[in-house]
Amino acid sequence: MRKVICFFVILAMAVPLAFAGGGGDIGADSGIKNKIVIYTSMYQEVIDSVSKTLAKEFPRYKIELVYAGTGRIKHMIESEQAFGRLECDILMIAEPSYSLELKKKGLLHQFKYKEAARLAFDYDTEGYWYPVRIDNMVLAYNPEKNAKNTIPNSFYDFAHDTKVRNGISMRNPNISGTSMATLSALYDKYGSSFFESLGRQGMHMEYGSDGALAKLESGEYKVIMVLEETILQKRQKEGSKLEIIYPTDGTVMIPSTIMIINNKWSANRNARIAEEITEWFLSEKGQNAIVDGWMHSVRADFKRIPYGSIPTEDIRAGSIPVNWENNERERIIILDLLERR
Repeated sequence: MRKVICFFVILAMAVPLAFAGGGGDIGADSGIKNKIVIYTSMYQEVIDSVSKTLAKEFPRYKIELVYAGTGRIKHMIESEQAFGRLECDILMIAEPSYSLELKKKGLLHQFKYKEAARLAFDYDTEGYWYPVRIDNMVLAYNPEKNAKNTIPNSFYDFAHDTKVRNGISMRNPNISGTSMATLSALYDKYGSSFFESLGRQGMHMEYGSDGALAKLESGEYKVIMVLEETILQKRQKEGSKLEIIYPTDGTVMIPSTIMIINNKWSANRNARIAEEITEWFLSEKGQNAIVDGWMHSVRADFKRIPYGSIPTEDIRAGSIPVNWENNERERIIILDLLERR
């Protein structure tokens, strides 16, 4: 198992970055007056859509969205910090624990969002980070291969139901911040024995979602742990028959955050413009773009939900909480448990 995790880490570092709206080296023309570079873990298809909307909303600015998984973004930030400057101006990453870390390191710009009281999820009261979208970790299955009542309907059974042994998967937490956050929540709820059970289940860890979805469709996997948005998108765009299970022991809701890099560290030192863009993302217009990308809004006064989903309040009512302070501290413990399983 140790070899598998190392392989995925190396692979993640080697994957070239995909640019929305153009190519070229990151920061090659940094210093442009109206340029903003955003590192984000949103899926490329969502980035493409958001990029077009941003171009219409902010025609005077050159805004580049650069995709990478949260693990890869962390590596990029660490490498760039060593050279004394980051090559981004805004970060939109998977979960809040990394925001807490960057705030402590003094990399973030303080920005008081005037409608913060309308946010339904926690934010930094000093203004260093805000939730921008909600990712929900759920289970999914193929009703053409398995009946719902014959497979796990909870995270607990995902790890314990022997009928699906060797037929379950999730994304590698070394790469996926949402996967790590989910495992942290499950560690807090069920303890280390949960991971021992995952080992007996023969759980597979995938680099990306595409492979897991293909194996779910073929019947090789019986049930997978996956982000809700992945299934919603596939159902709407491809007419997929794959279905979501909102786990009976609670969905893990993950508020992905948006942060502005302060001018001392940022690529283009355009904190004022970054504030405008951040404010837009948190506004009703920006949240419409988020929901169009099959994710849930962070605003309490925003009732529209993604295609094919259920109300945000219903998901939240039975959700498994994540302790974001614990999430970073438990990372090493969880990875070690996965290696030993």
